[in-house]
Formats: sequence, C-alpha cells, structure tokens
Amino acid sequence: MRLRYWTALILVVCAGAVLTVRQEQESHTPEEPGGTPAAQVQNSEEPLQSTAPDHEQEEPAAPPPAEGKLKAAEKPGLRPSDDDAVKWSRIVSPGESLDMLLAKAGLGAAIRAQVSDALGAEFDLRKLKPGHRLDLELEQDGSPRMATLEIDNGVNIQAAFGTAPSVKVLPPELETVRQAAETEIGTSIYAALDSAGIPTRFATDLELIFAGTLDLQRELAGGERLRIVWRENRLDDRVIGDPMIDFAELEMGETRYEIVWPDDESVRNSIFKDGQPLLAFDQPIRGARLSSPFGLRKHPVHGSVRMHHGVDFSAEHGATVQATQSGRVSFIGRRSGYGMMIEIEHAQDIQTVYAHLSAVNEALEVGQRVAAGDDIGNVGSTGTSTAPHLHYEVVVKGRAVPPLTDTRLPGLSDRKPNHRNTSVLIETARDQLAQLLATDG
Repeated sequence: MRLRYWTALILVVCAGAVLTVRQEQESHTPEEPGGTPAAQVQNSEEPLQSTAPDHEQEEPAAPPPAEGKLKAAEKPGLRPSDDDAVKWSRIVSPGESLDMLLAKAGLGAAIRAQVSDALGAEFDLRKLKPGHRLDLELEQDGSPRMATLEIDNGVNIQAAFGTAPSVKVLPPELETVRQAAETEIGTSIYAALDSAGIPTRFATDLELIFAGTLDLQRELAGGERLRIVWRENRLDDRVIGDPMIDFAELEMGETRYEIVWPDDESVRNSIFKDGQPLLAFDQPIRGARLSSPFGLRKHPVHGSVRMHHGVDFSAEHGATVQATQSGRVSFIGRRSGYGMMIEIEHAQDIQTVYAHLSAVNEALEVGQRVAAGDDIGNVGSTGTSTAPHLHYEVVVKGRAVPPLTDTRLPGLSDRKPNHRNTSVLIETARDQLAQLLATDG
C-alpha cells in the first residue's frame, strides 16, 4: 500500500515538471502575425525578411569595373569635362606605339584593339611618330566616346564610338600668317637668320635657289643685308608644317639680288639682279620647295658621295606632278633607283625625267604629246628613296645638266616671258616686304 502511494506521487511530480518546461519555452518564442512561431517561418519556402530599419541595411557591393574602364579619379591625366566626358591627352614620345598610349590611359586589351582598329582604318599606325597627338574622350565608366589622332600638318583622324560608330579624316582649318624680317649677315646665313628669329631652314632654301648662280658660302664676306618674307600656317598658337619663303632680298655691296618663290598657285621661280631678270624656271609641282641640289652630295641611302643628276622637290605623297615643258612621252615605267618614272622628250635631243612617282596619269601613253602644265603623275617614294619627293632631271644629248640654270630647256617653253608681268611681280613683292617690315617695326 505504501509502495503504491510513493509511485503515484513520483509520476505526478514528473508530469508537472514537463508541463512547466514546455510553457516556459512557448513564452520565449515570438510569434509572427497570425500566430505562427518564427522557427516554423525559417523552415518555410519564403525567404527570411530582415527586420532592420531601411537606413541600416547594407548597400550591395558595387560590381568591379569592366576591363579597361577607369573613373577620372582613378587614373592620373584623366580629367572630367563640362559634358561629363573624361578627357585624356598625350603627345607621342619616341618609341611609343598607339597601343602603349591607350594602355597608359587605362584601357584594357579589348578596348585598345577597338580603338586601334578604328584609327587604323584611315591611318597606317606604323607611321605613328614623336610629335603626333592622341586625344581621348571617355564615358564616366571608361568606355570610349571619341578618339582623335593628330598626325602631320594638323590633320586629324577622328573615330567616334557608341550607337553610330564612324571614322573620318579632318583637314585642319589653318590660318596663313605672313611675316617679314631683316638681318645682317656675319659669320653665316644660318646664324644671321637665327639671331633675327627667322626660320633657319631658309638658309638651305637660299643656297639651293642660288646653286649654279651664286656660291653663297664663298662670296659672302660679312656685312650683307638680308630681308625675307615668309608665311606660316597656324592652328591656334601652333605652327603647322614647314614655313614657306615667298621673297628674299640680298644686298651685297652695290649689287642687289631678289628672289620670288612660287606660291600654291604658281610654278615659276624668278631671280633678279639689280632689278633685271637673271633666271626663271618652272618647277613641276605647285608651291613645292627644293630639297636637294644638282651635283655631288652624300647619298641619303647609300651614305657615299655620289653625283646627283637632278634636283629634288619636297612634297606630300600624292601631290600632282606637271610637265614643265611641252613634248612627247618617251618612257613610262620603272627603272632601278628611280622607281616609277616618266620621261618626256623635247626638241634638240632634250629629255625631262620625273622619278619616284606613286602613280602615273592613266590617260598617258608612250608617244603621246603633252603640253606644259599637263598633269602627268603623283609624288611618291618608289625606288631608292627615303621619303615622298620628286626627282626632276634634265638630260641634254644623253648628259644630265643643272635643271635650274641650263638655258636650253627654258627656251622651249610654251609660255613666252612677259616683261610687264615680271615687273609687276617684283614690285608687288617689294611692296609687301615694306608693309610687313613697317608693321612689325
């Protein structure tokens, strides 16, 4: 009897303890709306919602930038512009390629290839050289908007990206400025030009134009007066291309020499001595300048001293070449060293030769007659040549003669000398010199 009593008492106590523990657990488990315990919510298929206030939620991490995309603050040299583009500019240094410049701008390989392909469609990137300029406009995320490559003489190759990609060549809008200065020659023409702020390359122009007429290196004793008019093509405050000499006056004691160079619309060079015509010759390219004289010289390719049987005119690739005199085409084709060339035969067993051409007028045939001033081909660099130019030669009875001073070829000209026009030419040049010197003074 006593054993049954204690057994029943123990069972009652255990049951009460279990009930107490269950009630405490339920009182500490918060319920979601609707009375569902949170533990059961976590096991449901709905995602767990954060109960933190909105302003305390962590922002999602920003994705890493795509390859080659940098913000303005992340790359030195990048600067934001007014239209939210990021701009980057660089002058090409020796040894730099376009890909190297693009890499320095922070662009990745894929975008660099895209920009290079676009600019390369209009410009041979192997000809990139120091002094060229690259300008980039990038979106804020670093993707390209515009790439502009400024090459020689201010010409721009511009590639636009985005929804309507395009590539175009933009010639510069240049301002032509004429200047004049005078100087006294001391030790050399070069030093005299340099001291007066005149482009020193004109020393070569003067020596070449006087070659065969006046040996400047021997006959200058010092104290001579030199006055020059020249023109420069400018883009903003930069001089684009080489300055071109238009007129020069050299006083040597009681003798005065004057030279009128051809402008872009003329082919005639004229030299005067004491106001009288001394020499005139028509050159095969309008506005071009002499770059190498007739006679012995150090060959620019072979390095040895060799006879140069003609004169060279510096000009851009593709510039139009004209026949200097009327005659009959006697040869069209290639010859060793000369590259693509044309030979025209004149009276008295005289030939003129035009070499290193890039192309020949397709309408020309051997045996065809041409007139002075007819277009016969285009400047190139074929044959033994280091840069685009025209080699011009005059051959008399199988022997090369100085093209600028030999008097036999000018006598064949279809254009008879007009003394009235010659007088107007020199007076106009003198007036311009005086006006420019007075303005500069």
